[in-house]
Amino acid sequence: MSAHVMPLPEPDPREIERGITELERFVRAYAPAAEPADVDGETRQVRRLRREVAEARALVKLQSDPAPLMAETRRVRRRRRAVAEAARLHALAQDPAAVAWQAARWRRVLTTVGVTALVAGLAWSTAGVHATAAEGTEPSDLAWWLAWLVEPCISAIVLMIVGARGYLASRGRPLRSRLLTMIEIGALGMTLLLNTWPYLPGVAGQFNAVRLLVHMIGPLVAAAAVASLTVIWAALAALPVGPVPAGLTDPLAPLTYRPDARDAGVATAPAAPPPGGHAPSQDVAKLVARVRALIAAGELPAAPSAHRIRNALRCGMDTARMVRDALSDT
Repeated sequence: MSAHVMPLPEPDPREIERGITELERFVRAYAPAAEPADVDGETRQVRRLRREVAEARALVKLQSDPAPLMAETRRVRRRRRAVAEAARLHALAQDPAAVAWQAARWRRVLTTVGVTALVAGLAWSTAGVHATAAEGTEPSDLAWWLAWLVEPCISAIVLMIVGARGYLASRGRPLRSRLLTMIEIGALGMTLLLNTWPYLPGVAGQFNAVRLLVHMIGPLVAAAAVASLTVIWAALAALPVGPVPAGLTDPLAPLTYRPDARDAGVATAPAAPPPGGHAPSQDVAKLVARVRALIAAGELPAAPSAHRIRNALRCGMDTARMVRDALSDT
């Protein structure tokens, strides 16, 4: 039995032409590029060098742009903040008010240290003075107890003079008195003598230099504290201070009082206008409207005082007075 084979149709010439075109396009797309012929010395090494030169020119052009250098890093920003803060602190330190505050602060600290040393030295010498003054007495005797008052009596004079010097120095008027200086020297000298008398050569049965020095510590510390405080206070009082800003020394506005009720029988004068430069920042008309609303609601009396208005509106006293006067005028 023979198989019957159907003849294949002959291809269309246009299809053959289309297939050849697609095949040529495929070959051109995927075929390796042929090395161009060397023209005028265009070898592979020349082309590679030309690419390197072009790359170098592009890098030079980009590197000449200052934009990357102008961008601030985190360290630069931190340093800028630190520099700005230091500049503000330096400017604040030159302000006359800041200089006065710093001088007062150091005066207080140094005075505290000096007075502490003075009191400690006088307390140390109290025991030595008592030993000298109570010699030959017994604790059961009245003289033994009264001997404890010898050193405090002398120290009270020294502390009084030191306190006067400190107060006047803080007011810019250092106390310079030869009489007071002589009194201080005499009181401290008496304290030193009473502390060391039993231990001086020729008085003590057996001289001991160490014991003499120990009993000299209290009076010498007190004398050094008094002398140092006097010099320190005078130097602090002589510190140059610039003019104080005018706002810190302006006189205060006079206070006025007005009762809540108009029929209280007390006549009050209207408040003086606020001084120049102290005009309230709030709009008085709006505040008057708010106060009238509070009066209508029963939260404020018919004629509220400036104090009640200030508490209700949470404003300044000058503004409250202006609102009160505006209410009374309408």
